[in-house]
Amino acid sequence: MSADPIPVIPLHPANPCMTCGACCAFFRVSFHWAESTAGRPDGVPEEMTSQVTPHRVAMLGTLSKPPRCIALHGTVGEAVFCSIHPARSSPCRDFAASWENGEPNPDCDRARAAFGLPPLEPGWWQPEHDGDEPPHEPRPIRPRRRRKRAA
Repeated sequence: MSADPIPVIPLHPANPCMTCGACCAFFRVSFHWAESTAGRPDGVPEEMTSQVTPHRVAMLGTLSKPPRCIALHGTVGEAVFCSIHPARSSPCRDFAASWENGEPNPDCDRARAAFGLPPLEPGWWQPEHDGDEPPHEPRPIRPRRRRKRAA
């Protein structure tokens, strides 16, 4: 029986994604058109997408070689942000950086490597980390116990 990894909660400025952005400039980001403003008012701005199939769209720039999402601002590996972060698509919401949830993500590591960045380590998600050098040991945040509901 293996123990589940203890989650480490990312907190800005210790969030290494803010100095990375490699995933946004490495992968195609495609999703169902209904996630855009064509399907819901709080969705991905439709003007930032391109139709891929009758039911799927992709973020502009991510179909290019090399890809770079139109919503990514800044310099990969230095300082970046997503201009539509609250309205980002499900592939972006579902993509966890390595160790963000207590587990490695080989896709994150591969995207970082393409830009000459080292793989993330568990300790990079510590609140006291300054982003220059990875600390050696992560400080896990233990999950809260769930209360039993009265019947």
